[in-house]
Amino acid sequence: MTDELYEACHHAAHVILPGGERFRAGRATLVVLENLGWGVWARMIRRSPLVYLVELGYWLVANNRPLFSKFLFTKEHDES
Repeated sequence: MTDELYEACHHAAHVILPGGERFRAGRATLVVLENLGWGVWARMIRRSPLVYLVELGYWLVANNRPLFSKFLFTKEHDES
């Protein structure tokens, strides 16, 4: 990992495919989804103009992590 890539990973998720193709932020998320079995949907969303909505959503969540973590990553309480 280069120093430049290391620094860039502090700001957004990155995916580097075996062939060397790089994806970051929302596009990296779509590559992960494609490999998790959402292939058809991820490939459709990767097209313009939908990919811009993914990038906007990624940017909103990434820049507001504390707010989203209150709703998305809460502990489940034991009901016993």
